[in-house]
Amino acid sequence: MKRIGWSVVLVGALWAIGTALRSSGADQSSVTERGVSVSNEATAPVAEAPRVRDLSADEVDTIHRVASSLPRLHSLLVSLRGKVLFEQYYSGINGDRHANIKSASKSIISALVGIAIDRGLIPSAQTPIVTYFPELSRDPDPRKSEITVEHLLTMRPGLEGTSNRNYGAWVISRNWVQHALARPMFAAPGEEMEYSTGSTHLLSAILTKAATKTTREFANEVLATPLGFSLPSWPRDPQGIYFGGNDMLMTPRQMLAFGELYLNGGKAAGQQVVSRRWVEQSCEGRVRNRRPGNPGLSPNGYVDPLRERRYGYGWWVHQIIGYETCFAWGYGGQYIFVLPELDLVLVSTAASNVSDERRDHRRRLFDILERLVVAPMVSEPTSITRNVFDAPAIN
Repeated sequence: MKRIGWSVVLVGALWAIGTALRSSGADQSSVTERGVSVSNEATAPVAEAPRVRDLSADEVDTIHRVASSLPRLHSLLVSLRGKVLFEQYYSGINGDRHANIKSASKSIISALVGIAIDRGLIPSAQTPIVTYFPELSRDPDPRKSEITVEHLLTMRPGLEGTSNRNYGAWVISRNWVQHALARPMFAAPGEEMEYSTGSTHLLSAILTKAATKTTREFANEVLATPLGFSLPSWPRDPQGIYFGGNDMLMTPRQMLAFGELYLNGGKAAGQQVVSRRWVEQSCEGRVRNRRPGNPGLSPNGYVDPLRERRYGYGWWVHQIIGYETCFAWGYGGQYIFVLPELDLVLVSTAASNVSDERRDHRRRLFDILERLVVAPMVSEPTSITRNVFDAPAIN
């Protein structure tokens, strides 16, 4: 009788276990079908995050030796997770000297716009600029009233630019803002990219109005001070508006601090200086339209290493050995590179004078960064493009 009782219990227990397993399998299948979970079948392996290591003493020596051969180079800095691994200065330049970062200033202006939006001083990136320049509502071309802050950030207002062949006439004009706004429309806002410092100067004018203080005062208050430094004065237009997108002055270490701000999602010393979302949007590169007749070659026949670059909110976007890179770029060789997936920030400054050798400098510098800096630090270099923020010779 006891044996019969235990047999019943055992059979019942086995039946209950089997039912539970079948139910569990059914539940798992239904969840899998809804796309919430994966089945228990073999799945493709998930790529591991790259392992990044410090540079060895021999690698540091090699970088320094090769970098010393670049006649235009003034500085080269490499930072991994906030630790400076390489810092050298060339051509008699010391680390305390401010560099004219040229158009890398555009990335600073972009950050200031983001901070102004974060603080409610500018409603949003979609705010029409006619809000700040009401005279546009009287312009014969109604498309000018459709231009937004975002169009200026991405160099897509549709206005003919003030850079390159138009730069001289613009900077000798009596009113830089009105001159930029008076340019004819060659496309509807948002359709075509035309690189133009006039666009970022309009952003400086907007910041001046929205913050009710100069761009420099605003920049020192909300950006430079939290990063532990002060921005010296830089040129202004005839109306006293600080040059938006050119000729700002920073030391290489200050440039590094700014790059690390973006590496850390807009945070510095525990303070959210600019929102993470703004950092993400700034580094979402839009494909550029290459002008006819531009095959991506330099005059001496070298392939331009940046020929496939894209543009975000005042930042260029490119890849270094397959890793997405968001970077500030100024004429002559002023760079701040941010490689979020590798926790790397690279800074370089160089002579900013007009010279044809600047293109060869760019090619050789990128060769150093790719072969001698990034590649040795990554255990398994990849060619896969990643959305790394999902959690920019030219005046």
